[in-house]
Amino acid sequence: MQFLYWLESIRNPFLDAFFATITHLGSETLFIVLAIVMFWCVNKRSGYYLMTVGFFGTLVNQFLKLAFRIPRPWVRDPNFTIVEAARADATGYSFPSGHTQSVTAVLGCPARTTRNGIARVTCIVLILLTALSRMYLGVHTPADVGVSLALGTLMVFGFYPLFEKGDEKPALMYGAMGSLFALFVAFVLYAEFAAWPADIDAYNMEHGIENAYLLMGCSAAMLLSCWIERRYIRFETRAKPLTQVLKVVLGLVLVLGIKEGTKPVLNAIFNGHHIARAIRYFLMVMFAACVWPMTFPWFQKGCLFKK
Repeated sequence: MQFLYWLESIRNPFLDAFFATITHLGSETLFIVLAIVMFWCVNKRSGYYLMTVGFFGTLVNQFLKLAFRIPRPWVRDPNFTIVEAARADATGYSFPSGHTQSVTAVLGCPARTTRNGIARVTCIVLILLTALSRMYLGVHTPADVGVSLALGTLMVFGFYPLFEKGDEKPALMYGAMGSLFALFVAFVLYAEFAAWPADIDAYNMEHGIENAYLLMGCSAAMLLSCWIERRYIRFETRAKPLTQVLKVVLGLVLVLGIKEGTKPVLNAIFNGHHIARAIRYFLMVMFAACVWPMTFPWFQKGCLFKK
């Protein structure tokens, strides 16, 4: 807490705004956008690599949150204050940091795969700034961000060999994604049926269970879509710059439309049960990985510009 109190002492409007902006690099929305851009426009194998690291990191993060149940800094020390702009996104338990875990995947995977030294250094600097932002804003301790950085880095390097030769040995990718799905199923069962203590915080527990179902839906779709795409679709990621922009912008609108548009319908069908969340994210990933890529040849032929 001493380091957090020092950061609190140097706060000012400029740094508040700067770190409040930087911290969004660890948001779910940015993860979705970058994973889709990587998958649609750069390299499918790298896209699956990023998603696997991101999903597995979130699994470990949520498991540790529920296992240790460490409250946020301002809850542990009522005399400590946070930057209020960060409070809305500071949900769940404190240890470890979810934003730090996410940004390590979002930028760590491109840093590992790129051969551009400047891009690699830029990614690393942004990861470290995001980790610092979580402490500056007062929503995490050094232990929270330090563990997330270490785990995220381990996953970035640990999964890389499995996907580096994914085109030659697809069984390695299938094995990694299949294992991931099995772990998410186990995590859902753990979150739902473990003998939790009576004093556990209900809100934080609910948040953990929601994420368990979300990740189970994502991992199931990722495994299934990888097989379908390789067998039947085999879309091309390369295209002219304008084509890339159009397929990303239009595709993202549709993906986010599925994310928000199916929410009330599925909640009504399943009476608000978390399985609705799993199905919603399953549909998002399946659309992004299998349905929308089938339109790419149409974009590449320039049909959009024909009368």
